[in-house]
Amino acid sequence: MKVAVVGSGGWGTALALALVHNGHDTVLWSHDDQKAQAVQESHHNPMLPGIALPEALTVTADDRCVADCKLVVIACPSVHIRTVCQRIAPYLSEDACMVSVTKGVEQNSFYRMSQIVEEETHRPVVALTGPSHAEEVARNLPTGCLAACADKALAELVQDTFMSDTFRIYTSPDIIGAELGGALKNVIALCAGTLYGLGYGDNALAMLMTRGLTEIARLGVAMGAQKETFAGLAGIGDLIVTCTSRHSRNRRAGVLVGQGKTPAEAIKTIGAAVEGYYATASIRALAQRKGVEMPIVEAAYQVLYCNVDPETVVHELLMRQRRPESEDAGW
Repeated sequence: MKVAVVGSGGWGTALALALVHNGHDTVLWSHDDQKAQAVQESHHNPMLPGIALPEALTVTADDRCVADCKLVVIACPSVHIRTVCQRIAPYLSEDACMVSVTKGVEQNSFYRMSQIVEEETHRPVVALTGPSHAEEVARNLPTGCLAACADKALAELVQDTFMSDTFRIYTSPDIIGAELGGALKNVIALCAGTLYGLGYGDNALAMLMTRGLTEIARLGVAMGAQKETFAGLAGIGDLIVTCTSRHSRNRRAGVLVGQGKTPAEAIKTIGAAVEGYYATASIRALAQRKGVEMPIVEAAYQVLYCNVDPETVVHELLMRQRRPESEDAGW
């Protein structure tokens, strides 16, 4: 099958490798012609150090590379996804299926990434999400993800295309829950890193992740998601890996914030998209619109956007009014 991966960051490149591994005719698109040429000639992407790219992988900055592709994977940062889709839309085949692998919620519109892709391309969209660091997928280490779409046949098409002996793909009709789980876990992972940067321990991390999952499910159910989704790969699975792994850019950015850097300094140090930063503002506004209580997200917003000291918000969270654990849990 001919497949295009639009976005040559670490995750897009890792997925392109998985597709080549499965025998698909794969092209990797970069927004930067010089970067595309450098990666094509060197067979290395600086976003995935130590990984050799196969000769069979074509790297280009030509928007027309999506022509005649049955699957087109959108793997660019959330803040650029709308403009990138506008660029490639004129060249898409009529029967192309879009695969959104970006995690986030657009500011102002509150659209999930698949909704943006569908609006700009007028093609059906499957969300591919789950606990999946690019560094491990690129090395063919065992990984499980979720292909979510209301159209079962399209979800199974994506499942069949990506699944291998090291990359296991499940399907789900709940694209709302799958995408919200992926977007919200980045916010909680930023908080997890901040706790580590402050010098707190495993107890605090466990509390944060558990209560963070409650907030994710609470908003997800209010948005029409199935609560069971948050107990799976796109929920607790993605939350675990992003909050605990050294590969997580969101966690690493949070560590820097906990150690005293400003959010801008932390993001600059990471040198790549920190999706949790953008998602925090979007999710907070969405929760306010829906009347959903999300104290951890609010605390993250105060630290990231209002220059409030992280230790102050931790203390305020711990001193909130006493209540039963199951009260308004979203389950």
